[in-house]
Amino acid sequence: MPEFSASAYLSLLLIGLLGGTHCIGMCGGIVGALSLGGPPRLVLHLAYNAGRIASYAAAGALAGALGGLSLMLSGQLPLRIALYVLANLMLVALGFYLMGFTRTLALIERLGQKLWRHLQPLSRRYLPARTVAQAFPLGLLWGWLPCGLVYSALATALTSGSALQGAGLMLAFGIGTLPNLLLAGLLAARLKGYAGKPAVRLAAGLLVLGFGVWGLSGAFRLAVQV
Repeated sequence: MPEFSASAYLSLLLIGLLGGTHCIGMCGGIVGALSLGGPPRLVLHLAYNAGRIASYAAAGALAGALGGLSLMLSGQLPLRIALYVLANLMLVALGFYLMGFTRTLALIERLGQKLWRHLQPLSRRYLPARTVAQAFPLGLLWGWLPCGLVYSALATALTSGSALQGAGLMLAFGIGTLPNLLLAGLLAARLKGYAGKPAVRLAAGLLVLGFGVWGLSGAFRLAVQV
């Protein structure tokens, strides 16, 4: 099974960056709300995104721990290969989703709606966020927004078999999403229009699709050797 080397963290960082077209659509409104009642303030956007990425890391730790537990209860190599294939199939689906060819991940996003229905009302007490003490917990809550992009990254964290590595992988992913969402907060209207362009979505989708296909080819080679 491929080890989680620096390339794995780099891959998730790039996936977070390339998936920015989806991030802007999902979170562009809330980061724009940070500027209600005044001009955009970088410190508020940083605090919001710090909270959001902290939630990603927590979810990654849970996924990694769950993956580790499942590996202890089953034969390791076959299950590792199965989890690795699942993670890369999620990336393939994400690539097609970003290109607008399928709504598969939209269906997966609905799985998180039950949790989100309980968390979303809590976020209202922090809006409009005018202080770091409001922006950070707002980010913590919105980090659990049902999102196919996040779920695709979590599938990779699940294969790590370690809470620490799962958190690290999701941290890398969250950092990858940071530039797009910072810009979305400061240049919301312009960037949303750019991210929605078919050529931009096609390029991002093809690159993410490439990550998934490359991973699947690695899993196939490993399975043949077993």
